[in-house]
Order: sequence, then structure tokens, then C-alpha cells
Amino acid sequence: MFNRYDAWVRSFLLDRERDREFFSYIDDLYDSEEFQSMHQYIQHGEIDRVQHIMSVTYLSYLGAKERGADVRQTLRGAILHDLFYYDWHVAGDGTHRLHGYRHPGFALKNAKRLNPDITEIEQNVIKRHMWPLTPTPPKYKEGLIVSMADKYCAAQEVLIDRFASQKAKFREALAKEKKELGI
Repeated sequence: MFNRYDAWVRSFLLDRERDREFFSYIDDLYDSEEFQSMHQYIQHGEIDRVQHIMSVTYLSYLGAKERGADVRQTLRGAILHDLFYYDWHVAGDGTHRLHGYRHPGFALKNAKRLNPDITEIEQNVIKRHMWPLTPTPPKYKEGLIVSMADKYCAAQEVLIDRFASQKAKFREALAKEKKELGI
């Protein structure tokens, strides 16, 4: 069983050369202008949406391999799970009310535009990733893997934003990982 914290830290250092297999499943989506445009949005604390999504996708990759899930569909759903084009923290005009409940639908609509060949499993991953906040659970194990990875990553992002000790622990772990990778 992989160590989730170490994997989460490692997700900040993903590299196309070092992580060829991982990127082989998602490179077309990762390179899209739509996906890259989300660097402008903060997800939690100082973590932008692209980094959040890549962390979720990487933990989902490891989880799918460990659990015998369809890796390709898990990753393609994971990379699209938060494909919405607004800052959910800005709610002055009321359009982002109930964001936690509504954004999976926005992400799915955008994902279908970006990837017209999206599978039923990938759609379910996106639509159900907010469970258990939303009442209907994922139909497939790929969706459950992404949902749990999303909760774990979000929790870690909030912890490093709110607690200096957690931020220091993260920075130390990141430095150690960089050293081990030779970067």
C-alpha cells in the first residue's frame, strides 16, 4: 500500500520524463489550453487548481493501480473533475452559491466539450467526485478512488494553509523528495 502523504508530496514534482507512464494517460488533456488556463485559479490556500487536480490525479493513479481499477479511465476522469472556469471563492454575485454541490455538473459539461469521447465511467468520476457531500455515491470503483483522493488532497492543502507546523512538514518532505529525485 502506498503512503498517501508521500505520494501527495511527490505530486508536486511530477515530470514528463520521470513520470512517462502517468502522463501517457492524460497528456492530451494536460496540454490543452482549457486545462492550463486553470493555473489562474486558487483552489485551497496557495495551491492553484492545476496543482490540486494533478495531486488528485496522481493519488488516483496509484490507487487505481493498487485496487485493480481501469487506470486510463480513472486518470482521465480525475484530471477533468474540477474543470470549471471561475474562482469559487468569489461569491459576490451569487453565481457560486452551493459551489460544492454544483461544480461537478459544470465540470462535466466542460469535460464533454473538451473530450467528446468521454466514457460513462469518466463521466461518473466527474459527476460523483464530491460524494459524500453530495448524496449519490460513485457508481464505479474508479469514481470512489478519485473521490477519496480529492478529499485527501483538499485536506492536506487546507492543513498547510492554516497551520505553520504542517507547512513546515510539507516543505521538509518536499526538500527530501527533491534530494531523492536528484532535482
